[in-house]
Amino acid sequence: MNKATLLSLLFTLLLHGNAFTQDTSDRKAFIQYLTQIADPVLLHLSKDELKKNMPVETAPNAYSHRDKVTYLEAFGRLISGMAPWLELGPDDTEEGKLREKYIQLVQQSLKNATDPEAADFMNFTEHGQPLVDAAFLAHGLLRAPTQLWERLDDTTKSNTLAALKSTRVIRPYYSNWLLFTAMIEAALIKFDGEGDLVRIDYALNKHKEWYLGDGMYGDGPEFHFDYYNSFVIQPMLLDISKVLLETERGSRRDHDNFVKRASRYAAIQERLIAPDGTYPVVGRSMAYRFGAFQVLSQIALWEELPENLAPAQVRAALLAVVEKHMEGKQLFDEDGWLILGFNGSQPEIAEPYISTGSLYLCSQAFLVLGLPKENAFWAAPKEKWTQQKIWGGEKVEIDKAL
Repeated sequence: MNKATLLSLLFTLLLHGNAFTQDTSDRKAFIQYLTQIADPVLLHLSKDELKKNMPVETAPNAYSHRDKVTYLEAFGRLISGMAPWLELGPDDTEEGKLREKYIQLVQQSLKNATDPEAADFMNFTEHGQPLVDAAFLAHGLLRAPTQLWERLDDTTKSNTLAALKSTRVIRPYYSNWLLFTAMIEAALIKFDGEGDLVRIDYALNKHKEWYLGDGMYGDGPEFHFDYYNSFVIQPMLLDISKVLLETERGSRRDHDNFVKRASRYAAIQERLIAPDGTYPVVGRSMAYRFGAFQVLSQIALWEELPENLAPAQVRAALLAVVEKHMEGKQLFDEDGWLILGFNGSQPEIAEPYISTGSLYLCSQAFLVLGLPKENAFWAAPKEKWTQQKIWGGEKVEIDKAL
């Protein structure tokens, strides 16, 4: 627990006493938004009817074959974002019972997604994109090993491992794609004991070479001014290196460096959130919307925020971002599926590789739900985030490079 977290919690206790009534409205809002996004995917996939009922919207200049992978995109990306919340497990509270409902939906969905005889058996091998979204699926399983992996039946475990291994026929691009290969191999190490360390080491070593300073990596040898440090690069570096440490195959120094850099990048991300919850729309894949703040959410989840960044202000900032998108219900079609765009239906904003399933990367903003409700992130009184303080004329510490 960092200093800002501790001070925030102590302030709460001093202000309200040990028997204070906690305001749970922010957490309930996060849960409501996440489950609203998740329901169409999980309700249909758990019934083996996702391919039958999910619409496939693509950009005007879309690559072909998007209908072959969009279902795996939706499932893998959604589970990666939901997993920390589900890993808290069931209990007798209303929220605990809700978690159990979604744990069971995910398990049944995974069964159908990996069963070669199921109508919703997913494409793990055709063309290149399945490598990406098998990695997101693997990431989700690694983020909830107790609830989403250990509780699976043996057949589904076997089918899932076979599906992950089948992606080895896909050759990654010389970019952040190296991490998709590494993430799958990390999951195989964790769950099967037979992951390929050469593929993992190559990906990690290249990204160490591509580090540019001040918490930022290049995407391959080139720098792209976009959110891919948050969409993919830093979260995968964090969890891959974490698995290597847990299985006594990794470097503590490397992992600590990845955390330190991600913490700095999280501080930058928090400063990008304007007083009204808007943020810059720059670079690739902006149809992923608030998934752009995955690093900020993960660093808050890991309780590795910088000392001068209070968890309660991060909560307020993330909620403002999500609510800005959700307030007009402009994310969804009439049946609750996500639609292409950033603020409403804007298919022209989507790159050729984006389709309906791709959009579920937005769920990564909800990683903070993996912190229990008693944690200072949720329990402390809401605070203004940095840009609110600055534009309100309040005292703010100067920003400093790493």
